Amino acid sequence: MAFYHKLGQIPHKRHTQFRKPDGGLYREEVMGLEGFSGIQSILYHHFLPPRVLRVEDLGPARPEFVDYGPIRHRAFATADVPAGGDPISARRYLLGNKDVLLAISRPTQSMDYFYRNAQAYEVWFVHEGRGVLRSQFGRLDFRPGDYIVIPYGTTWKMELDGGEARFFVIESPTQIAPPKRYRNKFGQLLEHAPYCERDIRVPQELETHTETGEFETRVKVRDRLSRHVLDHHPLDVVGWDGYLYPWIFSIHDFEPITGRVHQPPPVHQTFEGWNFVVCSFVPRLFDYHPQAIPAPYNHSNVNSDEVIYYCEGNFMSRKGIDQYDITLHPYGLPHGPQPGATEASIGKEKTEELAVMVDTFYPLHLTAQALELEKPDYMASWLEGGPEG
Repeated sequence: MAFYHKLGQIPHKRHTQFRKPDGGLYREEVMGLEGFSGIQSILYHHFLPPRVLRVEDLGPARPEFVDYGPIRHRAFATADVPAGGDPISARRYLLGNKDVLLAISRPTQSMDYFYRNAQAYEVWFVHEGRGVLRSQFGRLDFRPGDYIVIPYGTTWKMELDGGEARFFVIESPTQIAPPKRYRNKFGQLLEHAPYCERDIRVPQELETHTETGEFETRVKVRDRLSRHVLDHHPLDVVGWDGYLYPWIFSIHDFEPITGRVHQPPPVHQTFEGWNFVVCSFVPRLFDYHPQAIPAPYNHSNVNSDEVIYYCEGNFMSRKGIDQYDITLHPYGLPHGPQPGATEASIGKEKTEELAVMVDTFYPLHLTAQALELEKPDYMASWLEGGPEG
């Protein structure tokens, strides 16, 4: 969310001398997007940012995709995905294309190294677990329901607050931000937006380290992973200001837009990237027209793949779908309520469902790990009990 923020100590003017108590210079770093024409922040370091003791190639970091097979609706059960490792090592890519990658992560331990994705924004939706994201921009505490938005080039690590956690992860080579239709020409969120700047949590506590030694940072770029060993702690920033930094928005702060008749999926939109959107389904009142049908109408994904990660509640339009499941409705096929779901929804006043949806404008590919989790009978669920009508 692009609005100005600052933490720590910064000089009165940018690109001017800023000295330490001992007379030495703090090292200025301009971190920005789109060749100095996008949003940026300026950070002031104790150490020179390029200082690295040694580097090592850790191999390819892009998932391998498999053949989709005959076009069909698919569902994947992620409830029992083995837990273990830290948030990065536990990440399992399931779906993706050139615009977005979708993964799950079920870690049981904190990271003992730092990580930097230099080729993509990342959004970590916290389904279960608590902890803290530590970066050069400061500390961000997270809890269930949080979308943690991490820009390119951020150096970070996650520390879990005991036990295990569960994340749904969205990774994109383009900036992820609130929809343009909810912002004015200055970037401020408008009155009809389902959330506002008050709902955004930004770093409020800067943690500055000056330790020397050996500190590992794993860097993802050019679809490969490298290990960089620094001779100083990577979180050595004494102050920064600007528009580029990690931030958090909670799905529980999304205010649903409702109407007299069923509203289309764009009313649930929360973020946008290039060629995809992220939507939040939250508890809400149903339509209030006297003859309203709360269940979604059948619709054809003419040029959009639809993915839903089911978090909590009872989804009235989906049979055979459990908590933690992921559905994929590819473009080229109609989809909608399964037999009996439409009639069953009539007269219902509200829903308590909670889910995250990602719609893409180009087809998604599957990984072998996704196929291992597939619920093979999902496509047949529209036949159960015979056709509607």
